[in-house]
Amino acid sequence: MTQPSKDLLEFPCRFPLKIMGERHDTFAATIFEVVRVHAPDLAQHDVVLRESSSGRYLSLTVTVTATSREQLDTIYLALTSHHMVKVVL
Repeated sequence: MTQPSKDLLEFPCRFPLKIMGERHDTFAATIFEVVRVHAPDLAQHDVVLRESSSGRYLSLTVTVTATSREQLDTIYLALTSHHMVKVVL
């Protein structure tokens, strides 16, 4: 009998992260660099930027090639502790 997997994800996999913060000229570039520290193969085409209807907030969808649950946890921790980030989904 095989053990059920503790993780629902199979690695490596493409994993989208939604990051939101207040509008700032360097928000996208800063967040790109924060994620790239933990996912060195991240490229510009892996990032989609959207502006809120009011223009006050920016939303980034950053899709990483995740290699482990630990990597995702580390990225999430780096993002949630960053002063420019309001929400990470």
